[in-house]
Amino acid sequence: MKNSNRLNFMRKAAGVVIFAALFSLLAISPAYAQQKYVSRFDAFGGYAFLDSPHVGLFENGFQFQMGVRPKTWYSLGFDYSISEGTLTLTPSLLTDALQQQLATQFQALALAGQIPPGYTLSVPTHSRTQTFAAGPQLAYRHFSHVTLFIRPSIGAIYEVATPNPGDPIATAVVAQLAPSGRKTDWTGFYGFGGGVDYLFSKHVGLRIQADLVYDHLFSDLLKDGRLTTRFSIGPCFNFGKNIAK
Repeated sequence: MKNSNRLNFMRKAAGVVIFAALFSLLAISPAYAQQKYVSRFDAFGGYAFLDSPHVGLFENGFQFQMGVRPKTWYSLGFDYSISEGTLTLTPSLLTDALQQQLATQFQALALAGQIPPGYTLSVPTHSRTQTFAAGPQLAYRHFSHVTLFIRPSIGAIYEVATPNPGDPIATAVVAQLAPSGRKTDWTGFYGFGGGVDYLFSKHVGLRIQADLVYDHLFSDLLKDGRLTTRFSIGPCFNFGKNIAK
């Protein structure tokens, strides 16, 4: 990871820590007693967004989680999200080799008078992203109506990018970079996350959570990896045997 990405990662990490700290402070006031009911299983489904500022991509979507609790203080689970949005592909996002290749082609077209003066390549691109993760989560249950949790975020991400060129020059470039009309890629990601469950009853609550991860999708086209923040909110459900006894 380059120095700029490390710095951005540290800044965003600090933001997530502050986020967790604020929710911890909010959690203390409405709940004082340790939880006496902790179910074996839990599930979550709700609204989610993914924000990847380095490539200018913001996606809205849905997140689903399912977990089992071997102990009251940790769980094992599966996490899935799907979201869609739009970014604008520009030469500055591409690898150095592709930038040089396009510069050479554009120079030849300019000398032939086939590029309008001041032309700038810009390609709106629709993105559809799915994430898959599994692993442990640690929980703090000191408060009767609030559960705080943290986790590593390690998994795989699958993205389908569909360029929508708006002029003949951009169409020709897209034909070189994505001959089929779209690009797909799988890669791993890593990071961390956490959040809070506000428990309205033994079985129903509200979950607010966030994750910060790093990946490098489309490494054959894009020169840099990216940091992505995922935020989600929605109902959570607890069911099964009480393991707090």
